[in-house]
Amino acid sequence: MTFAEVLLARRAVRAYTSRKVDETIARTLLHAAVHAPSAMNGQPWRFSIVQDLAQLKRYSDRAKAMLLKRLSSDPKTSQYAERLRDPAFNIFYDASMLIVIGVDERGTYTDADCWLAAANLMFAATEAGLGTCPIGFAIPVLNVPDVKAEIGLPETGTAVAPILVGYPAVVPPPVPRADAKIVSWSR
Repeated sequence: MTFAEVLLARRAVRAYTSRKVDETIARTLLHAAVHAPSAMNGQPWRFSIVQDLAQLKRYSDRAKAMLLKRLSSDPKTSQYAERLRDPAFNIFYDASMLIVIGVDERGTYTDADCWLAAANLMFAATEAGLGTCPIGFAIPVLNVPDVKAEIGLPETGTAVAPILVGYPAVVPPPVPRADAKIVSWSR
């Protein structure tokens, strides 16, 4: 695939097969991720990989409980209330791998650096025939002290970009995109 084809083919996949992503492919994705630009070449990212489905289910259940507690203060999340109350709903959509991109210590540019690494990872996954989906619902639970310890982040660390990776059961159709909204163009 050309880069333009990869760029247009990447989708947020929310339905995965049970097929596991093997270590060689995972390392290829991480290799792509670490080639992202970072502020002052700081390369702050750390990667935690979770393929244990029971662990992911535990994190999903905990995340749903946390999200349900804050429904009244978060209008965007409240539209998912029914789904979050469903015991069968898994915020990780039964993907075979979660890659958490985090940092040992948060700084001015570290979140942006991690999301740039996430973009590289997702583009590499698309090229490899895999599906990906950033999971914002997971961020609160991944930053609870005992979960951070389980995934290898220090107390001072932060989970920034949780990305699902797996073999798509269904590839979603393209989502229409608006043209760029240019608010300024000084010449």
